[in-house]
Amino acid sequence: MVGTRLKDVAERAGVSIKTASNVVRGQGRVGDHTRERVLRAVAELGYQPNTSARHLRTGRSGIIAFAVPDLTAPYFAELAAQVITAAKKRGRTVLIEDTRGDPAEELRIACGLSDPLIDGVLLSPLGLDQAALAARERHIPLVLLGEQSYELPVDHVLIDNAAAARRATEHLLSLGRRRIAAVGRPAGPVYATTDQRMYGYLTALHDAGVPHDPRLVPDTPAFSRPAGAAAVRTLLALDAPPDALFCFNDQLAAGALRAAHEHGLKIPDDLAVVGFDDVEEARFSVPSLTTIAPDKKGIAELALDALLRGIDADGQGPSPVLHFADFELMVRESTRPASAATSGRTGA
Repeated sequence: MVGTRLKDVAERAGVSIKTASNVVRGQGRVGDHTRERVLRAVAELGYQPNTSARHLRTGRSGIIAFAVPDLTAPYFAELAAQVITAAKKRGRTVLIEDTRGDPAEELRIACGLSDPLIDGVLLSPLGLDQAALAARERHIPLVLLGEQSYELPVDHVLIDNAAAARRATEHLLSLGRRRIAAVGRPAGPVYATTDQRMYGYLTALHDAGVPHDPRLVPDTPAFSRPAGAAAVRTLLALDAPPDALFCFNDQLAAGALRAAHEHGLKIPDDLAVVGFDDVEEARFSVPSLTTIAPDKKGIAELALDALLRGIDADGQGPSPVLHFADFELMVRESTRPASAATSGRTGA
């Protein structure tokens, strides 16, 4: 509706103008039911805040940046959707950035240089240089996501990757599998995510008294379907091939399932497979994929709340916090027949 005012939104929702303003701006304490009424009124009336006026009045635009290393990766695409949803609930607009893992691009975005109007940045870094970030001249509110470890005075949202990997491996061990391969470790430099998932895998084997066979950890150059398929072909050529796979993401697992099919293996009878990320593909693959499901909605909510606190405090808030989101092991057909599938929840 042309010319819709905030007053019109407030009247439609049956709330005060201040309450409507708080919802639209993502500020103040507003109950979920009231927030939903206001947002419904915003949608019905087509109300659009004047971000230019807001910026002049408050110095804030209501725009935040969310930067990921690869937006084509299903996990990051699904997480971005959750961030957008969480931001809308708080009256914020999200600018999505794809860094391709380029340290220079990650630093540029972390410094708020991608857009002069953004109020803060959510960043999932891959190659970001800690020293360069610590020395940055412009300190825009920043929250980090993911498992890369940085000694920086910013909030950080993640899941316990080691615990999740241990849970996945323990599930395979509970099925009586002992030749469990880990698919996802590269031959070159290892990122924190890979390192932590490898640690959880090895810990589960050690605790179960199962010797680790290095041949069951093939070089895997990328978290991709072709890399997963290539790794499984290498594993199946061994004199004693694996009876189970723990793949470090669902794309690797998808490639693994394809390679297993090409070799005439039955899943899970001949080879049980567990992935990581619980992307939509995992639920619709044949067989459906057992996988670790990070709480993407929880990650987005934690990250948005932490960032908005930083924005409201103008960078003078309390000490930075590590925020741990939950995860679940979703048990599906790739480790158990569909009729017996269940899901087990564990805390991070």
